[in-house]
Amino acid sequence: MKPKIIVYGLGRTGYKIFHLLRQQGAEVMGVSDRPVTGENGDDIILGDLRSNSTLVAAGIRFAHTLVLANDDDALNLEVVTRARVINPKIQIINRIFNHTLGERLDQTLSNHVSMSVAKLAAPIFTFAALGNKAIGQLQLYDQTWPIHEEIINRDHPWLGRRLSEFWENPTRMLIYYLSASEDCDLVTAVMAEKTLQPGDRLIIGTQPTIRAARRSRLRQLFKAILSLRKFQHYGRSVAIVTLALLATILLATVTYISTNFDTSPVDALYFSVGMITGAGGQEAVAEQSSDLIKFFTAVMMLVGAGVIGICYALINDFILGSRLRQFWAATQVPQSHHYIVCGLGGVGFRIVQQLIAQGHEVVVIEHDPNNRFLHSARSMGIPVIIEDGSLSTTLNAANVKTAASLVAATSSDMVNVEIALCAKGIAAQLPVIVRNHDPQFSLSVQQVFEFDTVLCPNELAAPSFAAAALGGRILGNGMTDDLLWVALATMITPHHPFFGKSVRDAAQGSDFVPLYLETQGRQVHGWTLLESCLQANDVLYLTMPATRLEQLWRAHPPEVLLY
Repeated sequence: MKPKIIVYGLGRTGYKIFHLLRQQGAEVMGVSDRPVTGENGDDIILGDLRSNSTLVAAGIRFAHTLVLANDDDALNLEVVTRARVINPKIQIINRIFNHTLGERLDQTLSNHVSMSVAKLAAPIFTFAALGNKAIGQLQLYDQTWPIHEEIINRDHPWLGRRLSEFWENPTRMLIYYLSASEDCDLVTAVMAEKTLQPGDRLIIGTQPTIRAARRSRLRQLFKAILSLRKFQHYGRSVAIVTLALLATILLATVTYISTNFDTSPVDALYFSVGMITGAGGQEAVAEQSSDLIKFFTAVMMLVGAGVIGICYALINDFILGSRLRQFWAATQVPQSHHYIVCGLGGVGFRIVQQLIAQGHEVVVIEHDPNNRFLHSARSMGIPVIIEDGSLSTTLNAANVKTAASLVAATSSDMVNVEIALCAKGIAAQLPVIVRNHDPQFSLSVQQVFEFDTVLCPNELAAPSFAAAALGGRILGNGMTDDLLWVALATMITPHHPFFGKSVRDAAQGSDFVPLYLETQGRQVHGWTLLESCLQANDVLYLTMPATRLEQLWRAHPPEVLLY
């Protein structure tokens, strides 16, 4: 029997999850607080999302999984408590923005999985910034692997190569295979030494490369010297005021020496500085002089007070104001081959984390000085420019002309488009990745403005929610045409449908692709994996179409099978 899944909240993300689950053949019920355009069937319940009666009408008592797809953490938390009172054993997939709260809920509640749109979408943005056209992601060996699809045509370099040539490479995992000419699973094709033909599709995961961070004191000093050019206007003002102060002191010193030859140059200088700065000292130099010199002294006091006041104001502005922070930030901005991320929201911050984790240099542009991720970014040593990213001066301050790529990831679609257009105007060849909330608008924006990539976070994250609702512990997922495939880890028990079988036989019979096996404290990959016999407590990592997950549900509940 197929599991009954309830998708609670049919907003943009919720409806996408609902549609994907229904497309994969799952028994799914949608719940919405407003009519859904184009939907009037019995599989959608309309009602108050905070009401127990709505949950009961959706079948919460007998459902296996509840997917909370609302973008309101407080509402989702309230529904979690109500659902668990009615059905204590129900599995809950909870969309939550506050990842700290999500971790606490996962630790406290059994069968509760917190998922974040930002966390799921950020790797795809990162892969796009790095030049990978990823269709999904996969968690393997404590790393996030980009998943991409190779469509074999007559000019493809892999045309005619045997699939077995790709099987043994541990840095390039074969995920799925679709033959253009016959219905054949990947393991069978590998064992039969089949070759890639025109029209074949091959889904591959590639291990990310971690770059060594490029940091040295000499390099930082060089960047600091180069950044001085950005303060020429401010430095000119400081230089003019300083020269005026020195000229005033020099004029007063020369005047006192020339009118009274008994005054030593040191005494005259000491009195001039004390008079102008207000510190005082050697007042006898003026008191023993003529009335004209006393009048001159009074004028110098007024002029000196004004000059020294302006000088102090400029110094205070540099030290206590924003100038010193701007100067320090400018010294941190890389000169070339760096990545610019505009917008330090949930998606933007996770993109930054991904890029830093892979050893790349990043510059952040954020207009809000009170941004919640600002301190975290700066604590990671990331230069943050607090300016409007749609201004050419801001982008030039981030060295946009020599950047590797730019990601416009603010919460406003129009601002993202404006930033991308401005960046393209400055550096026409710069790869630009744009965040957009509407998938249909995303496609037209990419075509009209010729941006490299336009991505919709909700669209990217929806398959992961659907896969988690179907499969339990999901390591990754992707979409190929209308086929949703998922990667998962399953623990072999004596009652598991794969128990006692070789990995090859299980894979050929159930249409899954084995990735690797954890058995007796070691990992098995490649040809040895196919001949391994699955025993109790082994953990098998595999990928399979979501439509085939039903075979696991038929045998035993997912919490027994999925590790």
